[in-house]
Amino acid sequence: MGHIRGHICSLIFRKKVFATKNSIVSSLFFPYDGTQMERGEHQITDLRSPKSEHATVLGRMDDRTNDRNTEPPLNDQESRKDPEEHEASMLEIVWETLKYALIAAVIILPIRTFIAQPFVVSGNSMYPTFHNGEYLIVNELTKYTGTYQRGDVVILKYPNDPSKFFIKRVIGLPGETITINDGVVSVSSPSQKTPFILKEPYVKQPKVDNSSRTLDAEEYFVMGDNRAQSSDSRVWGPVPARLMDGKALVRLFPFTSIELHPGSLDAFNTSY
Repeated sequence: MGHIRGHICSLIFRKKVFATKNSIVSSLFFPYDGTQMERGEHQITDLRSPKSEHATVLGRMDDRTNDRNTEPPLNDQESRKDPEEHEASMLEIVWETLKYALIAAVIILPIRTFIAQPFVVSGNSMYPTFHNGEYLIVNELTKYTGTYQRGDVVILKYPNDPSKFFIKRVIGLPGETITINDGVVSVSSPSQKTPFILKEPYVKQPKVDNSSRTLDAEEYFVMGDNRAQSSDSRVWGPVPARLMDGKALVRLFPFTSIELHPGSLDAFNTSY
């Protein structure tokens, strides 16, 4: 029995925590209560006592730990989006996209159809006034008003294949007679009996040829500035007014050659 009692006392002694002042005793030191923990000049504090300062501090730490460990789980509606709400959001995005596309179409399509349209120069028939690959904006209002003048740079539909578009210069107006003698162009009409010779500073590569053509009331005679390499009214005849598709309004590309009314007579200090 003495041996067992000694072993128990040894275990109890291992659970004690002593300090010089305000010593702390583990809450497992159960054989004593608060009134028995005053010995001599050293005060022993029982951690089990709810009024203990150390118990209060430890309690606050336990509360903070519990707050961190007991955070409420996310609601199902917060953790994942409701499929119906997601579908409604997608429909709203689609509707907004379609709405702005419709507004853009309402604005752009009439402009492209009735006011202005892009055109890319293809070939060298207008060289050096225009170069292959240049990007132009065409004034389409002209084809509705029919106000073409001699010297205008125009876009037209090829009479033998209206799906193709050419760029040429207006030389003869409806009702006039165009005569070419050794490459020199002269114009006469019922009101201009005496032919007058056209001054053409835009022609840098002339061609020596001869021809004559009298135009009907709804026809135009057009030619390329590069007379030596241009297929025009000299080859396939005059252009009906209904195939005239507008005037060159702006040259946008290349950026170093941006110009309003490119190729106009004003650029060559000429008038007819």
